[in-house]
Amino acid sequence: MFKLSEIKELIELVDQTSVQELEIENEGTRLSIKKPSAPEVVQLQAPPQAYIPAPQVLPQAVQPNAAASQPAQTAEAPAPSGAASSLHQIVSPMVGTFYRSPSPEAAPFVSVGDKVDEKTTVCIIEAMKLMNELDADVKGEIVEVLAQNGQLVEFGQPLFLVRPE
Repeated sequence: MFKLSEIKELIELVDQTSVQELEIENEGTRLSIKKPSAPEVVQLQAPPQAYIPAPQVLPQAVQPNAAASQPAQTAEAPAPSGAASSLHQIVSPMVGTFYRSPSPEAAPFVSVGDKVDEKTTVCIIEAMKLMNELDADVKGEIVEVLAQNGQLVEFGQPLFLVRPE
């Protein structure tokens, strides 16, 4: 049996997220929450672009050495995106609230620069008053923490970037 406070909390959680439908069964009682159909708005965000300084134009004639250095600059441009694609993303397995530590006064599970393995707990996702520990699922080094403590996260949202070993 669901308590009224639990149902209200679930409705608020569904309302605050992109989840359109939620069905839960507990002790023979089934609860279904559906958002009304609305036109879907999709926002696309371009990936960050690497900063490449514009070539300097000199009033003198172009020298052969200057022309030879031009291809080297353009060849370096793809390197940052290639390096970023080699990083492993640890993503949220559910909708919930992201916590970096087991309690407000405790140190974070992991920080940038920490070494992790497949069984290292990196955070907690709270969903419906249940605390779900999330493991790294890869061996490597934490490069970036993408979510803020206490932030509501979506299913599949990247939370950490890890440089695999």
